[in-house]
Amino acid sequence: MSEKQANNPLHGVTLEQIVKSLVEYYGWEELGQRIDIRCFNSDPSVKSSLKFLRKTPWARTKVEELYIATQKSVWVKK
Repeated sequence: MSEKQANNPLHGVTLEQIVKSLVEYYGWEELGQRIDIRCFNSDPSVKSSLKFLRKTPWARTKVEELYIATQKSVWVKK
């Protein structure tokens, strides 16, 4: 089981950390353009985003996929 988790790029990362990292990297405006959901485009906040993403699996998946892609591109640039 630990082998499976070792290959999971989201292991040990909370949804809140993911959202804050994406907001820091992209900002709310660009994040809302990349993932067109109301909680990113209309009066955005981490709290409202977390509430929506925890209830909406397809949106959470998109956010997690963007986070993974962003982390890969950040590592390539270093």
